[in-house]
Amino acid sequence: MKKIDDNYFIKNNKVNYSNNLEDVLREDEKILYKGKPKKSSYILSNTFKNLIFVIIWLIFDITFITILFTMGPGLGFMLIPIIIFFIFHLIPVWMYIANLATMMKRYKREEYGFTNFRILIKSGLFGDNIVSLDYSSIASVNIRIGIIERLCKVGDIYLTTNDGKKYILQDVIDPYFIYSRLEKLAMDIKTDIIFPNALRKGENPGYKTSYKGNIDFSKYDNQNISSNNDLK
Repeated sequence: MKKIDDNYFIKNNKVNYSNNLEDVLREDEKILYKGKPKKSSYILSNTFKNLIFVIIWLIFDITFITILFTMGPGLGFMLIPIIIFFIFHLIPVWMYIANLATMMKRYKREEYGFTNFRILIKSGLFGDNIVSLDYSSIASVNIRIGIIERLCKVGDIYLTTNDGKKYILQDVIDPYFIYSRLEKLAMDIKTDIIFPNALRKGENPGYKTSYKGNIDFSKYDNQNISSNNDLK
């Protein structure tokens, strides 16, 4: 039995809260790509998301409130219950306003990265929420480009896991390029797991892919971190 290292969970340096994806990397893990949503598209998407619904909801409530208050003193003791009712009835509007108010704080924390082992997705408002998805757990990779995304030359990449959960990489720059690389990377590593390849040294003897781990995300140096790392 392998001896357990008593100092495995002991660090020599101070506790680090730098909020970097690099802080959660495994041993021998390398980041091939690290990116954030495009700022302009992120702002527009969050601004126009549900905007028409909120406007219609607000018009309806304002119209109804105006009609009620034209009744004047006739409301009597019903005034306070009506006010309380509309405070709760306007919850979709308050949620939309809260979404706009916290948009930039959420944007600063949102980040995603692809490593030679997994996909990391970081989000949060007051704290950090990091989701780790092993490539073997990815059932499908899809892409969606709406009107705003097309105008801003970005796209949303949808990840569906084997258990049916869905995750979104929002406003990815050059989405077709990243999508094709990510899909190939996930498929190659999943294939290597199904058909063992002697720890991925050189070619894969278990499957006829001759996979050497040459997935390259280095098209945009200002948006990603990549140095043609081999997945060995």
